[in-house]
Amino acid sequence: LLLEYGAEQSQFSDVPQSKQGSVPLEAEMEQLFSAPAAQYVIPALGETPSGDLPDPKKCSPREYLEFYIFPVLLPGLAALLHEAEKEKCFEGKKNTFIASDFLTEWLYNKNPKRKDESFTELFSIPFVKDWLKDHPRPPIPLSLLISEEEASILIQSFWRGYRVRCDGEIQELRQWQKKLREERHINKVVKEFWTKQEAK
Repeated sequence: LLLEYGAEQSQFSDVPQSKQGSVPLEAEMEQLFSAPAAQYVIPALGETPSGDLPDPKKCSPREYLEFYIFPVLLPGLAALLHEAEKEKCFEGKKNTFIASDFLTEWLYNKNPKRKDESFTELFSIPFVKDWLKDHPRPPIPLSLLISEEEASILIQSFWRGYRVRCDGEIQELRQWQKKLREERHINKVVKEFWTKQEAK
C-alpha cells in the first residue's frame, strides 16, 4: 500500500523513481504486505477496504493499518504534500512550513466525530494548547519571517551605518560623547530619573 502510495505521489518530487526507495526497504514492505501492492488504491478520507470491520483490539497489525490507519492517514499525507508544494518547501532548504503542525490540524479538523463543528486552528486545539503550556516553542528566526527584499534592505542599512561610523570625524564625535557620559555619570543620572518617575 505504501509503495503504491509513493508511486502515486512521485509527481511532487524531482527525484527519479528509481532513486526514491532503496531495495531493502521495498523488500521489507513486500514482506509486511504479502499481497501485491498494485491491487491497492489510495483511499479517500473515511473509506475503508470492503468487508466487515475487524475488532480493533483483536485484529492483526496489517488489518489494523488497512482498516483504521491508512484510510485517514494517506489522504492527510497527500494534502500535506500539496501544501508543502504550495509553500515552496521543495525549492529551498529553509522555510516556515512545519509539516507536523499541518498534519495535526488537518487530522483534527477532518475527524468524522467533528464533522458538524467549525474549523479549528492549530493553536486553538485543546491538547495543543496544553502541550505548549509546558513546552513553549522558541521564537521563529527573523531570517524565516522576512522576505529577501526586506533582508537586503536591513543588510544595506547596516552596511551604510558601518561605513559612516568608520569616518574619522564620526569616530571623534563618538569618543567625545563617551567621555562626556563618563564624566557626568549620565547612566547614573538617567537611572535615578526613571526611579523617581516610577515612584510617582
